[in-house]
Amino acid sequence: MWERINRKPKTENHMDYSDRFKNVTVLGAGGKMGSGIVLLLSLEMADLSRKPENEEKSFAINAMDVSHDQLKGLIKYLRDQIRRVAEKKIVQLRDIYSERTDLPENWEIIEQYIDDVLEFVHVSTSLNTAAGSTLVFEAVNENPELKIRLYKEIENICDGKTWYFTNTSSIPIYSLEEAGNLGGRIIGFHFYNPPAVQKLVELIPCEKTLKEITEFSLQLAGNLRKTVVTSNDIAGFIGNGHFMREILFAVFELEKYQAEYSFPVALWMINKMTQEFMVRPMGIFQLIDYVGLDVCSYILTVMTQNSKENLQCMLLENLVDQGITGGQFADGSQKDGFLKYTKNRITGIYNLDQKDYFPVEEIEEKVNPILGSLPENHKQWKTVVGSTGKDEHLTSYFKALSEMDTFGSKLTQEYGRNSKEIGLQLVKSGVARSEEDVNTVMATGFYHAYGPINNYYN
Repeated sequence: MWERINRKPKTENHMDYSDRFKNVTVLGAGGKMGSGIVLLLSLEMADLSRKPENEEKSFAINAMDVSHDQLKGLIKYLRDQIRRVAEKKIVQLRDIYSERTDLPENWEIIEQYIDDVLEFVHVSTSLNTAAGSTLVFEAVNENPELKIRLYKEIENICDGKTWYFTNTSSIPIYSLEEAGNLGGRIIGFHFYNPPAVQKLVELIPCEKTLKEITEFSLQLAGNLRKTVVTSNDIAGFIGNGHFMREILFAVFELEKYQAEYSFPVALWMINKMTQEFMVRPMGIFQLIDYVGLDVCSYILTVMTQNSKENLQCMLLENLVDQGITGGQFADGSQKDGFLKYTKNRITGIYNLDQKDYFPVEEIEEKVNPILGSLPENHKQWKTVVGSTGKDEHLTSYFKALSEMDTFGSKLTQEYGRNSKEIGLQLVKSGVARSEEDVNTVMATGFYHAYGPINNYYN
């Protein structure tokens, strides 16, 4: 999975790894993704600054956002998260601060470490702060025009040697490179949400991406202890290439069964099947809510514009037009989407005709008899995902499910086969380099207990 890099002679774009960290800018630093990226980079800077060869070097992160309030929230988030990191490695920190006789207690060492890491972070709402940046990590809205405008403005105040790492999950990197006239100084470095926790980074070099940037990206991802999967530069890449097409199939199934069962019953039936019967952490419609209906709809539009497929979803677009967007509030609580949430617990199912939510208990009573029972050896996702003997259990479970003459079994088989076909098509069309890469992205990035390309579905 780790790409082998052919080393080239040093060019003007080549610096020592630590030198690249001297002046780093994060665009969109106050958002969910940007704040996690700032956290990871500040911790990496702290590690680099302690190396003897870097004693004379200075490091800084320009954490930039348009919102003062979000930047205030960023500092609080960083303080809380750095504290958690410090508490987990207090033994190591005691050794690092062993010569500090003014820090005899663990809590004092932890507070000092928090202050030391935060010293690297400088918040700003002015793009001029990015002047002289060696690295720019961009995590702004999934809007190519916005991204390109920011790149051009930074180019005007920098020396033409800045490297750009975009967190885009769908926009082809070559299109950003060409429009920004970046001379190959850009790569897709797609963290999964939340970056501080998620182990996956989807790496997307375009045809012109400098080899030195790819090499640096692999070293950075390794230092951050991330699992790297390289995707070819085709809109949506591997993760959204699969997820978005699975959304379209789920909506197709919903519209197929709503005439017979009603919209909320069909919706909950498919959501329940994709979570419980398929052994996943969330049902497909809950996952759409988590990502955001508006975000998913926009990604589908981007993929449509950059491919020969029509991947737009009228249902998502109609719901977004009604103000049903999903996503999260500033405090992290879930906004209503296909499902209604009370303190992040599902309490309602959307009724398209009445434009209101039915109580989940009422819909659950109708759905359970339709789907039928689960096999006796069924286990919930949280029990299966990290267990030893997971593959043997899943093989036995899906065999038992396939032998059941129930609608739930039929629906699961149909959905699973389609998911597998999407994965195989990603390899065939050149988005993914291997079946293993597809499975790694979906299992690691989406927390699935197994990859879509498998032998579980007949």
